[in-house]
Order: sequence, then C-alpha cells, then structure tokens
Amino acid sequence: MEELFGLLEWPAMAISLAAAYLLGSKRAEKRVIAFWMLTLGNVMWIAWGWGDSAYALIALNLGLMAVNLRAIHKNET
Repeated sequence: MEELFGLLEWPAMAISLAAAYLLGSKRAEKRVIAFWMLTLGNVMWIAWGWGDSAYALIALNLGLMAVNLRAIHKNET
C-alpha cells in the first residue's frame, strides 16, 4: 500500500504546478479550475503524507485546501 501512496508524489507536484500557472489567468473560470486542481493536489499530498507519516505536510495541505475552497466560493460569486 505504501508503494501506491508513493506514486502520488510526482503527479501531485505536476498538478499543483499547472494549477499555480492557471491562477494567473484574468478569467474567473480558469482560476476556479486552478483552485479545483490545487484541491485535488492537496488531496494527493495528504494521501502521500499519510503513507509517509508526514503529519506536518498533512496539516499544511488541509489548511491550503480550506483556503482553496474559500477561493472557489469567492470566484464563483
């Protein structure tokens, strides 16, 4: 099972990086997509951190996910 969690590290990084690029868009729709991508990346980082017992990383990504969900709400209204 730990190998499965280990496979999440690089895709989580790629999704987070692509989402950070999209955050610079002037279009609200692209920013919302970026925040959803970041949220997916957060979930992947949490799973990876769980498999590696990286509890500070889990806590960080829970906080970042809350910020992303707030941003999704703010961009849609």
